[in-house]
Amino acid sequence: MPRMQGAGKALHELLLSAQRQGCLTAGVYESAKVLNVDPDNVTFCVLAADAEDEGDIALQIHFTLIQAFCCENDIDIVRVGDVQRLAAIVGAGDEAAAPGDLHCILISNPNEDAWKDPALEKLSVFCEESRSVNDWVPSITLPE
Repeated sequence: MPRMQGAGKALHELLLSAQRQGCLTAGVYESAKVLNVDPDNVTFCVLAADAEDEGDIALQIHFTLIQAFCCENDIDIVRVGDVQRLAAIVGAGDEAAAPGDLHCILISNPNEDAWKDPALEKLSVFCEESRSVNDWVPSITLPE
């Protein structure tokens, strides 16, 4: 499924460049705060949950609220099923600096004129295509 692989690679690139630009917010509560205060600046949302997180009712409620908010505000949103893989990318190997909560990651626009990241463009198209087949929060597999 090359479309999915392309999306995974694009997400990997986007996370790295957003982190470099300082426009990445990690954590369910931190993300909720940003969405509440400055939703217009948020361009992309990643929800991440491992199999064992599926039983975490509080987390699932947060996910539902964040998803609804993103849909309401036209923010593209995807799901990732591997929190460890996400930590490896966003933590960039620095265990001390790895944020504790990676269940939700937001990517914001660093400046007024829309930040044209080619990876973000690819992911927007991926999300749009998914919505056209009623897959509102498509899952993406990150490359190894």
